Amino acid sequence: MINSRQGLVAVALVAALAVLGLASAYAQAPAPKAKVNINSASVPELETLPRIGPVVAQRIVDFRTKNGAFKRIEDIMKVQGIGEKVYETLKDLITVGGETAAK
Repeated sequence: MINSRQGLVAVALVAALAVLGLASAYAQAPAPKAKVNINSASVPELETLPRIGPVVAQRIVDFRTKNGAFKRIEDIMKVQGIGEKVYETLKDLITVGGETAAK
């Protein structure tokens, strides 16, 4: 029979493993399979991009509504909240045209 001390250690170990598993699952969102067209993507589609949450996704939509279509992918850095570091994570995942990533 397991004494209460061993049971407590076992429960704590299981809880710690569960927390670590959830933390790693939330830390990395899966990358989209095809490039996201920043000129036509909806807020939920933009949110599939790394480091783009609902607020920044809405800013992208608002920016293109106010200023027209992005001409180059680099233009996304004109959106508040997207600087060079975020752009570096996005540049291979976004497009302004109809191209898609290789399958």
